[in-house]
Amino acid sequence: MKQFLFAAAADQAVTPPTTDTSAPDASAANTPTITTAPAAGDAGEQVSATEIQPTDTDAAPAQKQPQGGGFGWQQFFPIIIIFAIFYFLMIKPQQRKEKERRKMISELRAGARVVFAGGLLGTIVEAKEATFKIEIAGDVVIEVARNAVQGLAAEDAPAGSAK
Repeated sequence: MKQFLFAAAADQAVTPPTTDTSAPDASAANTPTITTAPAAGDAGEQVSATEIQPTDTDAAPAQKQPQGGGFGWQQFFPIIIIFAIFYFLMIKPQQRKEKERRKMISELRAGARVVFAGGLLGTIVEAKEATFKIEIAGDVVIEVARNAVQGLAAEDAPAGSAK
């Protein structure tokens, strides 16, 4: 004989979900009732259906569900720490170097030997408000933007002086 069960087994306790919190302690009144009714089947087979019906759906126990995770300072704290580390180790020193470079560029005058972003070396012939006229070789003078200057060129010592 075959039997088919269409709901939960009789040995398992099933509690229906509810959101009503009117009864503070009614756990005994919320016990489900399990009924088994025979159903019509083939001549040689017996088929039964199991149905679970809660006795009282309005009287559910008042339980506080644990609040999950939240979205507060606890989640932002590691991000804030990482940003602070990046700021003090990377951003702040870079800003300081850029400020020093801009100060150095504003103080450049004619006769200074400079290095440009592309690696070009030259001597300042004339300093204008936004540009420099640079002598790069003999009589070759070019005009470049002030922001192209990376720094002062190192003074080259004559090759024959170090013996």
